Amino acid sequence: MENEEITAKKLADMYATEFGGKPSGRYRISRKLLAELAERRRLYSEDVTALTRALFEQGYVLIDMENFFVVMSVNAFVNYRRVGKGTSGEK
Repeated sequence: MENEEITAKKLADMYATEFGGKPSGRYRISRKLLAELAERRRLYSEDVTALTRALFEQGYVLIDMENFFVVMSVNAFVNYRRVGKGTSGEK
């Protein structure tokens, strides 16, 4: 298992862990803490891309918010409203 897959597994496991007053669910993690978790001094765009892909394979989305990252379940997006041609203003 490569480093990003190991890190993705740790992030996925945290999704089901109780902390922050909630039994499970979405959470945010600082860039610095994520780098430590990934055993890196810095996170480069290639690292984030590889980690995003590995986490997506486990059913989670990694959202880069610049100073921190958000981890959410892919299922959280299933019931969102869809934009159609008529809604988007395209003709």
